Amino acid sequence: MQSCFAGTVRGVRLVSDFLKGLVIGIGAIAPGVSGGTLAILLGVYEEITEALAHIFTDFKKKVFKYAPMALGIVLGVLVFSRVIHYLFENFEIPVKYLFIGLMIGTFPSLKKQADKQGFRYRYLVIFILSFVVTLLLSKMEGSAVRAVSHARPGLLHTALYGAIVGLGTLLPGISTSFILMYLGVYPVLLEGLSGLDLSVLIPAGIGAVLSILVFAKIINLLFQKAYGYTYYAIFGFTIGSVFSIFPGIGWNWRYLLCVLLLVIGCAFSYRLSSYEPDKQSNK
Repeated sequence: MQSCFAGTVRGVRLVSDFLKGLVIGIGAIAPGVSGGTLAILLGVYEEITEALAHIFTDFKKKVFKYAPMALGIVLGVLVFSRVIHYLFENFEIPVKYLFIGLMIGTFPSLKKQADKQGFRYRYLVIFILSFVVTLLLSKMEGSAVRAVSHARPGLLHTALYGAIVGLGTLLPGISTSFILMYLGVYPVLLEGLSGLDLSVLIPAGIGAVLSILVFAKIINLLFQKAYGYTYYAIFGFTIGSVFSIFPGIGWNWRYLLCVLLLVIGCAFSYRLSSYEPDKQSNK
């Protein structure tokens, strides 16, 4: 009976990790959204960065533990690249409201996590700076759309763009999709990923993996040496991303539906993130 229960718990954990990876992968390629922000929302950000920073320690154990989440991330990028592009093209405002709700719901948990080692007023300086930087980066989005080009990049450039996607998967509050738009390669990269074009998949994949491993080490080091500053910087990026993607408000029934999506997303992420202390204690 006990072994059956334990097996059920493991199965639920595997499915949960896969779905979390799927959401993070979607965030890595969705305009205005950060995979790192969604990892924080799902309560796995610090755990992932620590594991990646020491990837070769207990390597086999980590492969088995994080394989479902890694598979989810890969499928999130590949399968949903075209879907996300379609949704943002045709239902941009409702989708943004839903993601904003998901972000807002995790703020109490994020603030609690940021203060885990104590609060200092000087943390507010880095918080404000990261908040302002996120807003400034969002101003690029308008010109980014106008800069879109359909020219196919070379292998080295594709690897660089994959590195940018990897960076967006890891760093919260930074939506790399509009950086790719600004460079004029976002639609081409989406087309290559969704069409399983190996000339895009292989160099972009290599660039993404290398980027994630390098920046995971840097972020993990920052957590060890400057925990409060690092988390308040993340907090600033996360809140700034909400303001940067807010699409405005109207007074018709469509916006009422959007607000409903925001509330649902907020309630869902708040309830999900409220379980994080238990997760951390059971690791």
